[in-house]
Amino acid sequence: MISNLSPTSEAFLSNIDRVQRRVADAGRQATSGKRVNVASDAPAQIDSILQLRTDGVHNDQIRENLAVAKSDADAADSALTSASKIMDRARVLAAQGATATSDAPGREASAGEVQSLMDQMVSISRTTVQGRYVFGGDTDSLPPYEVDLTSDNGVARLTNAPATRRVEDSSGGSFAVSRSASQIFDTRNADDTLATDNVFAALNGLRVALLANDQPAVAAASESIRIASEHLGSSQAFYGTVQNRISDSTTYTDTYDVQLKTELSQKEDADITAAALEVTQGNTQLQAAFQMQAKMPRTTLFDFIG
Repeated sequence: MISNLSPTSEAFLSNIDRVQRRVADAGRQATSGKRVNVASDAPAQIDSILQLRTDGVHNDQIRENLAVAKSDADAADSALTSASKIMDRARVLAAQGATATSDAPGREASAGEVQSLMDQMVSISRTTVQGRYVFGGDTDSLPPYEVDLTSDNGVARLTNAPATRRVEDSSGGSFAVSRSASQIFDTRNADDTLATDNVFAALNGLRVALLANDQPAVAAASESIRIASEHLGSSQAFYGTVQNRISDSTTYTDTYDVQLKTELSQKEDADITAAALEVTQGNTQLQAAFQMQAKMPRTTLFDFIG
């Protein structure tokens, strides 16, 4: 295509176009605060920018998951503190019932209190946070136990889902954050018989022995209460470890979040002051260029032909 413009005019228009594009780009940066608004602004940086954004979203999800896990762990720890107090009271009642001075009416009254303690323990096993059963394992939408004094351990097992949930941390690892009610309150042997540290069975055994006014059985039940109490303590220690791990992971996640945002800012954020200055200087250059172009002589060879 043959241009009807002179070389000088073409150079002028080319320079004007270059300055206008520079001003427009600087204006977008000043308005958006971003140096990279579209892929064409920095093609070599796009992959790393997208990866940083993806890592940021993932890190935000990890933070949310840790927050949920913290709520559950805090609730579990509080619940097990109450459970330990229940077992402490049961040990006192067992010690009183095992003495020769305790009589049938006294043991019967203690049995009634132990039954109340069992009711409280079952209630603890059904602890909820935002509608989720903390000790429900992988089936946290259903209560795991209810009272059933006709059974050997005084309860009915409603669900038996394991607790396999793990929470990821930003360093790339993961850790277990929960135990099921069966692991904490209703431990079983491999053949599903009641284990010696079964909390429900220990309480129910004490209740039955007190009701029967059986002093030797009450003494034996007292030992079962002790063993079950130690098991509860180990479960609470597990949640203490979980709380510490969540705290450390949350701190790391927050630090990593700052790192990601800093790296992303370095790659895509604009220097607002420099962009605003570029706009001002560019507009000044355009104004001066147009003024100079207007003063250029417009005479041609035909103006000198008579």
